Amino acid sequence: MPNGQWYPPEWPDLIRALADGELTPAAPRRAATVMLLRDGAEGPAVHMLRRRTSMAFAGGAYAYPGGGVDPRDEHPVRWAGPSRAEWAARLGVPDPAEAQAIVCAAVRETYEEAGVLLAGETADTVVSDITGADWEADREALVERKLSFADFLDRRGLVLRSDLLGAWARWITPEFEPRRYDTWFFVAALPAGQRTRNASTEADRTVWIRPAEAAAGYDRGELLMMPPTISTLRTLAPYATAADALAAAAGQDLTPVLAQARLEGDELILSWPGHDEFTKHIPTGGTA
Repeated sequence: MPNGQWYPPEWPDLIRALADGELTPAAPRRAATVMLLRDGAEGPAVHMLRRRTSMAFAGGAYAYPGGGVDPRDEHPVRWAGPSRAEWAARLGVPDPAEAQAIVCAAVRETYEEAGVLLAGETADTVVSDITGADWEADREALVERKLSFADFLDRRGLVLRSDLLGAWARWITPEFEPRRYDTWFFVAALPAGQRTRNASTEADRTVWIRPAEAAAGYDRGELLMMPPTISTLRTLAPYATAADALAAAAGQDLTPVLAQARLEGDELILSWPGHDEFTKHIPTGGTA
C-alpha cells in the first residue's frame, strides 16, 4: 500500500533538469514552523493543519503552523528566555539578529495561523485570554504586514517567551524546487487558557492528533505529508508528555536535511540523507 508521501508529478522533470545543468537552484528563504503540543489521557497531541488543495505548494498536505521570516522580525523585540546569542549557537546561524528573526517568526506565525501566543507580561507569565475584536484586529494587521511583531508586543506590553520553544529539526527544500525554504522546526506546549483555531487562509482543516496516530494515517496512505512533517511526527511519538518533548529538544540534531538527487544507471534516485524511508527511484524515461 502506498504511503502518504507528498510527491509532485513535476519533480522528475525538475530533477532531470537539475542533473543536466539546466536548472539553477533558487536561494532558500528562512522559515519557521511550530509543533504545538497539548497533553491528553493517551499522551500528547500535536496541532496540525491541512493545506488547501488549491495551494501551489503542498496542496492537501498536513503540516504545522509556520511560514517565512519577515525581515521586520529582526527589529528589536521585547525578549525573555535564552539570549539571542545562545539561540544563534543552537540554530546554527552566525548572527544573533538572524536567530531572533527565526524565533520571532515561529512565535508570530503560530499566532497568525493558530491564534496561540507565546508571550507574557513578564518573563515568567503567559497571556491566557487573547480573544476579542481588538486582538483579532492586531492579528489581521500582522498577517497583512501592516504591523511588525515588535510593535505588536510593544503596544500590548508583552515579552516574547523564547524559553517556551525548543528547536527540534532543520530541513531545506530540495534544490530542484522553484519555491525553497530553509525551515527550523520548533516544539512548544499550548499555554494554559489558550485555544487553537484555524486562523490561516491557507488551511481548510485543523486537527489535534497524537503523533503516532498521524504517522499511522500517513503509513496507510490516508494523510498526505511532506518528508519533514512525517519525520518529526515519528520523533515526537515516544514522549509521554509535552514537557518531556520540550526537555528533549536540547538534544535534537539540527544538522540541515537536504534532499539529494543522483543518476545511477537508468534511474534517478532522490534521497534525504539519514531518512531512507523517503528514497524515490525514478526511471530516466518516465515518472516514479
